[in-house]
Amino acid sequence: MIGTLVNTAAVFVGGVIGLLLKKNMPERVTSIYFQAVGLFTLAIGISMAVKMEQMLIVVGSLAIGSLLGEWMNLEAGAERMSEYLKKKFRIGNEKFSEGLITAFLLFCIGSMTVLGTIQEGTGGSSDLLFTKSLMDFFSAILLASAFGLGVVASAVPLLLFQGALTLLAMYAGSLFTPQIILGLTSVGGILLIGLGINILEIKRLRIMNMLPSLVVVVILLWIFVK
Repeated sequence: MIGTLVNTAAVFVGGVIGLLLKKNMPERVTSIYFQAVGLFTLAIGISMAVKMEQMLIVVGSLAIGSLLGEWMNLEAGAERMSEYLKKKFRIGNEKFSEGLITAFLLFCIGSMTVLGTIQEGTGGSSDLLFTKSLMDFFSAILLASAFGLGVVASAVPLLLFQGALTLLAMYAGSLFTPQIILGLTSVGGILLIGLGINILEIKRLRIMNMLPSLVVVVILLWIFVK
């Protein structure tokens, strides 16, 4: 679990540095920062989605997952949780939930996350997660300076998510086939593209309600692709 612990610390420290930088930023600098973060998120999403295979399963996963998320109304639940946390800890940042979701997808959904946790969970090296930690450290600085405390808070779901994957890999590493890793990366990339569109304020997409797609794609690939 050392790789995940280092990754969590890197996101937390990077996020805190970003918060300190944010305090000294004038409004016009913050505005251009959001534009840079939006373009950065779009670029990462496109780079993840461009290697897509099993297109019908990816599309089907997005459709089914979005309907499930809409039925459960995850977006409203996330907003209620965000408002509760902001009141509880006196957080004045209106972009708390957006920062949390953006950081979680960026840091947790991708081939490096899955491959790194499998490698560590099956007794291999933690080098891949260490490399990811360095990348996430600088990304957290950029994101936190734009979104605020939500990025720092994303260290908690990152720890839980990557820790769970590492433990799962210890006992069932064979479940993470190359097809499933690629499917997760493709769907995650598409969701990041949607987040980039939200950040750039091109159109408001309910990305939170699409998150179940990440579970659906694993199930469909496990059933239909051997």
